[in-house]
Amino acid sequence: MEALKEIGNILVWLNTYKEATNCKGVVLGISGGKDSTVVAMLAKKIWGDNVFGVMMPNGDQKDIHDSFDIVRMLKLKHCVVDIEHAFAAICGDIQCGIGQKVSDKALTNVPPRLRMTTLYAIAQTLGYRVIGTGNLSEAYVGWTTKWGDSAYDFNPIAHLTCTEVMEIGKELAKEFGLPQRFVTKTPSDGLSGKSDEDNFGFTYEDLDQYIRTDSDKVDGLFPTELIDKIAEMHEKSIHKREKPLTML
Repeated sequence: MEALKEIGNILVWLNTYKEATNCKGVVLGISGGKDSTVVAMLAKKIWGDNVFGVMMPNGDQKDIHDSFDIVRMLKLKHCVVDIEHAFAAICGDIQCGIGQKVSDKALTNVPPRLRMTTLYAIAQTLGYRVIGTGNLSEAYVGWTTKWGDSAYDFNPIAHLTCTEVMEIGKELAKEFGLPQRFVTKTPSDGLSGKSDEDNFGFTYEDLDQYIRTDSDKVDGLFPTELIDKIAEMHEKSIHKREKPLTML
């Protein structure tokens, strides 16, 4: 992939979407990670001042200073919505309602869904749209929350792997005068203190090479253990990538 050419393709696609749907502006969550930073820069080039960033910590967020640095350097209109009290209240009410503690896995998915609710409330109020910030690598192995970070009106980086997002991010960062560390930051789940790669048991580089390799060549290029891990995560998360089934 040639980064500058891909940026040009994305900008054409975004501008076409903007004109075809009369999209006046966009709202996105600013996590301080590379994906939301790259999308913010892409959006800024199309919508200018009509890009609104939202920081949504769940109480204490150790790296929230990165989010503040990003909105300041990109000159984004923004606000902070702390979801801590909403998270505690809804989990407490659920626990009372079902008579048992909410499972750890369910707890990890509540914050992303509260954040998406927040983004859509702000977007509808402003007359804007929610722009997605998830990449292909995360989607491929299901490292997303259904109806959480995987919910959006449109997404300019959904076709790009994690490493490809970093490639275009480096070029955009040069243009905007943003430190490279914001677009090469190690992805983490923001919950366990572990990186995504620690949780996976393999690297994004390996995953991305696997994704971009023809299926008939995979067996000869990757260890069997890696292939099995990726294939298992991909199969188990199919429901996250497909539209809900109906009888229509």
